[in-house]
Amino acid sequence: MTELHVVLDDTAMVAAGRGNLLASRLIHRAHAEPGWYLYAPACALVEADRARPGTAEHLAALPGVTVLELDLPAALVVATDTTWSQAHTRHAAAPTPERPAGAVVATAEPKRWTGEPVRIIDLTP
Repeated sequence: MTELHVVLDDTAMVAAGRGNLLASRLIHRAHAEPGWYLYAPACALVEADRARPGTAEHLAALPGVTVLELDLPAALVVATDTTWSQAHTRHAAAPTPERPAGAVVATAEPKRWTGEPVRIIDLTP
């Protein structure tokens, strides 16, 4: 079985709250299909909630979404960047011993990731 690990950036979270079909499919698959994993970095969750109040509470309540806390390694990365949301998302997508290939970033603004060392899923219609 192939595993798919997807990290939602703040734009993907807002898009999901607004009914984006592709974001909804990711959420459904993470809940219903083995091997699909969906992550919401805490800093991106805060930024999404600022843009669309209620987003954080809604996403955190979904059983297929794992909220990633701002642990020490993530905090050290975030502290060196200007955008906490993007830095935490990039850190969450980086390869780890558990996910040697890293994760894919789902975004509704793919241009923001140009030049970044991440793979993306474009959620724009």
